[in-house]
Amino acid sequence: MSAASLRRVAWAGLQDSMPRAALLSIHARVKGTSSSAWEHAALVQVWGPRFSAYVVPARDVAVFTRGRMPDDEMDRLRFEELAERLHGRPLRLSHHNYIRYATTTGRLRIRWEGARQPVVWTESEPRIDYRAARLELARRHLHVFGPTTPVSFAQWAGIAPRSGSAAFDALARSLTPVRTPIGDAWILSSDEPTFRAAPSPSAPARLLPSGDAYFLLRGVDRELLVPEARRRSALWPSRVWPGAVLVHGEVVGTWRRAGQLVDVESWRRLSRGERDAVETEARALPLPDVSGQIRVRWDD
Repeated sequence: MSAASLRRVAWAGLQDSMPRAALLSIHARVKGTSSSAWEHAALVQVWGPRFSAYVVPARDVAVFTRGRMPDDEMDRLRFEELAERLHGRPLRLSHHNYIRYATTTGRLRIRWEGARQPVVWTESEPRIDYRAARLELARRHLHVFGPTTPVSFAQWAGIAPRSGSAAFDALARSLTPVRTPIGDAWILSSDEPTFRAAPSPSAPARLLPSGDAYFLLRGVDRELLVPEARRRSALWPSRVWPGAVLVHGEVVGTWRRAGQLVDVESWRRLSRGERDAVETEARALPLPDVSGQIRVRWDD
């Protein structure tokens, strides 16, 4: 597993708010993923978009942190002073959730194992202007989530709507307008050949974790992936999201895991071959806390 392949997989970051979700996102995209892949030297953990736990490329950490720096100068100074006070002091986050704001300086790193509070420490400040970092963050959002809009970008990144609009305005020459079933949107002009190309063959089955970039959508954007309202409610409930079950590139249900048991709720009747593919994928999940084979329980 190369650093280049991991960087490509984490191009828009890998949400890790559910324990080891980032690992499962890597597994869904990279053959031969081991249980320690998320700890590769090419990756780091930070509080990324919307201050959620993320695994991001180590060389691009400033994009996912400084790219979300507020435009207000007083706020920026306050967050930079906070990061400086924390410098050189490894600590565990307790009731002081406000230190998450210092992550926008690009100096904070975290280590979160999925239980207890994360260990937090600081590094040297990245040498990149926050506005340049935001433009690159917008490019990555466009590449992974496009067609998209300034509003969707701002919601995903957790920045002010006007900051999202300003980023798209600055990138205007490198964007192409498109029309979608849910309205007008934008793509990177360099991505247009990909949109026009014939679809590549899809994997027989994938189990995407909660928060995976494939379905990390909000509002009306969800209608493009799941047109049926009742299915959207199942995939994006008001509480903890389940994972998404993909069969040949189509979302066909949801899944949750408790220990060695994976519960799958399918939205249509799957063939024997499709069920076998899902079960094979479940048994291949590189989870370090599972001793023995995973068993799938179907709820359809």
